[in-house]
Amino acid sequence: MVGLNKVIIIGNVGTDPEMRFTPNGNPVTSFRIATSRNYTTPEGERRQETEWFDVVTWNRLAENCNQFLTKGQRAYVEGRLRTRSWEGQDGQRHQRIEIIANRVLFLDRRPAGTLPEAGIDTGAEEDLEPSDIPF
Repeated sequence: MVGLNKVIIIGNVGTDPEMRFTPNGNPVTSFRIATSRNYTTPEGERRQETEWFDVVTWNRLAENCNQFLTKGQRAYVEGRLRTRSWEGQDGQRHQRIEIIANRVLFLDRRPAGTLPEAGIDTGAEEDLEPSDIPF
């Protein structure tokens, strides 16, 4: 049986990305992202609920996230869930669910010329004139 492990979220980056390198020299960047939902209780009280996600990116995507993402920016994250387990120095067993991202889109507008050359498709590489449109 084939399974599917896919997550898509849009939220606000909650921490500045932290980049480090594996022993083989591969870059890995991690950051946290928050999503919020507003709702009204049966008593008519308005509430907001926030969920936090740990995001891990690798290689070129890790470099781009480290360079261009900052705390407070909005981002689209697409990837898969992974549960990581380890034993702490205190002997306790710990678990963390992470999103291993294969796509991150930076949703906040940046000044011209500051987007990375690879890894993000802005759809507007240059200014178009009406005569440039083929129809």
